[in-house]
Amino acid sequence: MARAWHLRSRPSGTPTSDNFELKEIGLPELEEGMVRVRNLWLSVDPYMRGRMNDVKSYVAPFQIDAPLEGGAIGEVVESKAEAFAPGDLVQHMAGWRDEAVIDARTAQKLPNLGARPEQFLGVLGVTGITAYFGLLDAARAKQGDVVFVSAAAGAVGSVVVQVAKAKGLTVIGSAGGAEKCELVRSLGADGVIDYKAGPVLKGLAEAAPDGIDVYFDNVGGDHLDAAFAIARNNARFAICGMIEGYNQREPMAFRFIQRIIAARIALKGFIVFDYFPRMAEFYAEMAPWLADGTVKSRETVVEGLENTPDAFLGLFSGANTGKMLVRL
Repeated sequence: MARAWHLRSRPSGTPTSDNFELKEIGLPELEEGMVRVRNLWLSVDPYMRGRMNDVKSYVAPFQIDAPLEGGAIGEVVESKAEAFAPGDLVQHMAGWRDEAVIDARTAQKLPNLGARPEQFLGVLGVTGITAYFGLLDAARAKQGDVVFVSAAAGAVGSVVVQVAKAKGLTVIGSAGGAEKCELVRSLGADGVIDYKAGPVLKGLAEAAPDGIDVYFDNVGGDHLDAAFAIARNNARFAICGMIEGYNQREPMAFRFIQRIIAARIALKGFIVFDYFPRMAEFYAEMAPWLADGTVKSRETVVEGLENTPDAFLGLFSGANTGKMLVRL
């Protein structure tokens, strides 16, 4: 019998294990155009927290007492779709479960890029696409720029650091604690701020005495405020995520937000879906970087479907280095 994690109740503030319930589910009969998939890897991501609220957003909220969804890599075990055969490895969105029957149009075969399957949930998947296009398209990073990346030891941030260095940019990253800061240095960052050791603004001012041209925001809060304070004229901010505020009941406050006007700062929010039509462009540059070691893949792996909520909750306590994954 297949099993899936369900949303038992909507979180108030930080989610807890009580908000989730693992249940057996019945799978529908396989019809034409459908495949049955056994999941091998599951992705948990900060954006999922927003889907647990009953609010209108760019993606529909999770429903109470319904299976949760998320990125997954699985093996086709049965197919009634012409383009798929048993043994094919596919990427799809029926995660948080061990098995699923899905419309084949919602699954993509993994391209033959010489990469490990789980890397298509990380550096070669949504994580990498977010980092690549967020930096190079949304923030329009260019030669000579000084780039500040928050949560630089996390899934997206660690890739942003490496893409920026591959493009020859100066990079400053923030991370929490000595171990994560050392990881960010090992990725090539020119400066690292330990946000647990002191105020972000003080650290950023010391690391970038002449200011920053680009800010890649994964955090919001005091990181974003520090970036406002230190930004050079015509700086560009790519607003990817604001994990600091996802579980807060009160809105964020910014002391230096008025510098948007004087410094002519451009803020660009973006959603990774916008860049899916440009996947070939992404693969053409990222796959060779991964193959030759220019970009390294970082993952934190949690074992077992039973521990999926723990992996998700770990995102909000800094339990992950690089991409957080669940291996089934």
